[in-house]
Amino acid sequence: MGRSVASNFPPSIEAPVHEERCVMSACPAYQTTTSTDAELPENMAMLTVSSRNWNGVNVDLNEFTCTGRVLFQMDSHEESTRLGTLLEEVGRDHAETRSAANKPNPIAYKPKHMYFAPAGHELWGHSSDTLYVKCAAISFDVAMLQDRLGICESLGPVDTPHLRLFDDRLWTLVKLLTDSISDTDPTAQLYGDSLTAAIAARLFERPKESKGSESGLSAIQLKDALGYLESKMPEKVELETLAKIAGLSQSHFSRAFKASTGLAPYQWQLQSRIESARNLLLNTNDGLEDIAIATGFADAVHFGRTFRKLTGATPAAWRMDRLT
Repeated sequence: MGRSVASNFPPSIEAPVHEERCVMSACPAYQTTTSTDAELPENMAMLTVSSRNWNGVNVDLNEFTCTGRVLFQMDSHEESTRLGTLLEEVGRDHAETRSAANKPNPIAYKPKHMYFAPAGHELWGHSSDTLYVKCAAISFDVAMLQDRLGICESLGPVDTPHLRLFDDRLWTLVKLLTDSISDTDPTAQLYGDSLTAAIAARLFERPKESKGSESGLSAIQLKDALGYLESKMPEKVELETLAKIAGLSQSHFSRAFKASTGLAPYQWQLQSRIESARNLLLNTNDGLEDIAIATGFADAVHFGRTFRKLTGATPAAWRMDRLT
């Protein structure tokens, strides 16, 4: 049996795949599969799919290598709504999503276009001449996602398809999310959860009237949230858990947490890990590899890169400067 792949173009495929390589990373939720098979659609030479799940949302980053004209029917995803985003393309013709094989997309092409497809809606992918397409797709159960994120009222009907959708903010959120698929750092969990919450709010939640600055968490809510983050350090933490502790929706919690601390939850967690690393650098003789592991980084290289980004100095230089 084949594998379903959601994307903007070529979007999702349901086809027998006989030759494939599957690589699991150190992060159990992250998987990459590459297919090169004669039973892929005509003129499609290779398909690489990287997948991860945040907040019950399946996120795919799809890369297609093609040799000309491509036309195929996408998997209908009977139970999942899809949002697809075109990220990159190389070829003589632009990729497009269609409602039928012989019906060109009636909406004029513009860069950074997306599609929105309700569960079970028929879609086709087409390009008259393409060599490479990189696209993102997220799929989800609308009711489950709205319930999980505390979205009570939708901005518009969720059963209306959009073959080309233009929203720079939404496109950027999806791009940031797919850029994090292979990130095994513990903070990537909170980061991805926050992005999926923001995407859902952008799609379904009515904009709130501005009433000045966003109110923060109560003293007890903030104490409980920080206490939980500290108790789990440096393990990954889900935004859903923090929001439940505070008795808020994920979107509300994220906004209130930032109003209280000046940082998003994932930023606070990362800063706290760096602060722990500073303490170990100053007060122990531990090597950089040991400190990296103790603070949740994959290795000394990953630790050094992140430490320098946030402090402006490498861990070794920072330690030497303060101990001499």
